[in-house]
Amino acid sequence: MKYLISLLLVLITCSVAGQKQPHIFLIMTDQQRGDCLGKENPAIKTPHMDALADDGVWFSNAYSSVPSCTPARAGLLTGMSPWQHGMLGYYKIAEKYKYEMPQMLRDNGYYTIGIGKMHWHPQRNLHGFHQTLLDESGRVESDDFESDYRQWFRQKAPNLDPDATGIGWNEHRAGTYLLAEDLHPTYWTAQTAIDFIKEYEQTQPLFMKVSFARPHSPYDPPKRYLDMYDNVDVPVPFMGEWAGRFADYPEDKDAAFGDYGVEHAVNSRRHYYAAITFIDDQIGRFIDELKDKGLYDDALIIFVSDHGDMMGDHNHWRKTYAYEGSTRVPFVLKWPKSVPVNSSKGAELLQCIELRDILPTMLDVAGVQQPAEMDGKSLMDIVTNEKATWREYIDMEHATTYDAHNYWCALTDGTMKYVWFFRTGEEQLFNLTDDAGEEHNLAELGKYKKELKKWRKHMTEHLRERGAPYVKKGRLQTFDRNILISPNYPQK
Repeated sequence: MKYLISLLLVLITCSVAGQKQPHIFLIMTDQQRGDCLGKENPAIKTPHMDALADDGVWFSNAYSSVPSCTPARAGLLTGMSPWQHGMLGYYKIAEKYKYEMPQMLRDNGYYTIGIGKMHWHPQRNLHGFHQTLLDESGRVESDDFESDYRQWFRQKAPNLDPDATGIGWNEHRAGTYLLAEDLHPTYWTAQTAIDFIKEYEQTQPLFMKVSFARPHSPYDPPKRYLDMYDNVDVPVPFMGEWAGRFADYPEDKDAAFGDYGVEHAVNSRRHYYAAITFIDDQIGRFIDELKDKGLYDDALIIFVSDHGDMMGDHNHWRKTYAYEGSTRVPFVLKWPKSVPVNSSKGAELLQCIELRDILPTMLDVAGVQQPAEMDGKSLMDIVTNEKATWREYIDMEHATTYDAHNYWCALTDGTMKYVWFFRTGEEQLFNLTDDAGEEHNLAELGKYKKELKKWRKHMTEHLRERGAPYVKKGRLQTFDRNILISPNYPQK
C-alpha cells in the first residue's frame, strides 16, 4: 500500500509539473538598437512591444556580449559567455554544443519550432528543434540551400524578384519595399508563426522562436510605414569628441566607418524606424493570435534583438563595436501568470543582463535544473525577488572586424563603461548616466584616475582566466594576434 501511495504521489506530482510547464515564446529582431523601443524613445512607434512590456518588464541595460550576428546567437543558444561558448567574433556557429536551447527544452517535454532567421551552420542544422522554417536574407552558406521563405516566394510570385529593392544586407542607404507588403519577409515570418499557432493542438508545451531578419539592412519598409515618420524628429547621430578619426574613410555602400552627413544618417534612421514599426505590427498580430488561442496568459514571452546598429553614431556603421548603438539591445520579459512575482508590471529594470541569461530563464520557468557550469542567470530571480543579488557588471568583446583597431573588450554596470583595445592599449571610460551617447572619453581626465584604475582592475580580473596574451603578471597586455575563437569552441 505504501508503495502504491508513493507511486500515486509521484504520478500526481509529474502531472501537476507537466500542467505547470508554460509555453515559451522567444521573439527576436536582428540588429535593433536598445534605444529603438517606444518605452525609451518617443520618436519611434512600437505600441505592441510597449504593450508587452506593460504586461511584464523591460530591461534598459540589456546587452549583447559579442555584438555581431553569429556569436551573439551562440550566446543565446548556449547560455554561455563568449570565452566558454568559444566565439569571440564573427565566425560560424558550431554544429553542436553541450547545451543548446531547443534541445534542452525538447528533452524536457517541449515541442520546439524555429521560424525566421537562425544564421546557423550548416543552415539546416536544427540544434534540437523539431523543425525550422527559415528566412536567411538570401544568404546561401550551405550547398544547394534555399530558405523556406525563398521557396514560398518563388511559388507565390514566380515572376517577381524578392530583392527588387536593390539594397544589400550590409548597406546603410535605404529605400521602400517595391512589392506587395504581404511578400515582405517580415510579413512572411509573422504569418508563418500565426499559421502554426492556429493549427497547434498538441498537449505538450510549445517552445517557439520567431526570429525576424529585419531591421537589419536592407532598410526597406513598406511605404505606408515610412509615411508614419514624415513629421517625426528622428534623432541625429551621437558624435563623440574622439570620433573625428573615423570620418575620412573611403566611401562605400557597405562602409563600416565614415561621415556621410547628417541628412544621410537621418534618412537611413527614418527607414530603419519604419522597418521596426512594421515588425511591431507583425508582433501585434502574432500576440493577438496567442490570445485568441488561449496561449498568452500563462506563457513566458521574451522579446530581444541579437545586437544593435550604429546608424552613423561616431561615424560608425553596422555593428561589432563597443558602443551603446552596437552592444545594447531592447529586452522585454512577460512572465507566466502562474508565477508569483514581486516586480510591478511595466517596470523598467536596471540590472545588466545579456543574451546568455535567456536560456537559464527558460529552464527556470520550465522547471529544469540549470547546469552549474552555465554562465547565464535566470531573470526570474530578479522579477520574483526584488532583493536578489545580481552580477556587478557585464562583459563584452569583439575580435578584429572591419579595421585593425576594432579589437576590444569592454565592461559596463549600466552606469559606467570601460573599453580596452587589445592592439593599442587605448582606454575609454564613459559615464552612461550623464553621457548616454558616449561622446566624452573620461579616461584621460585626471579626476577620473581612480575610477579608471578600478575598471582596469575589473578588466584584468575578467581576462585573468585566459592568461597570455591577454594578461601577464597581473597586467593587461597588448598584442597583434587576432583571437577569433577560444579553446572552448567545439571541435568536430
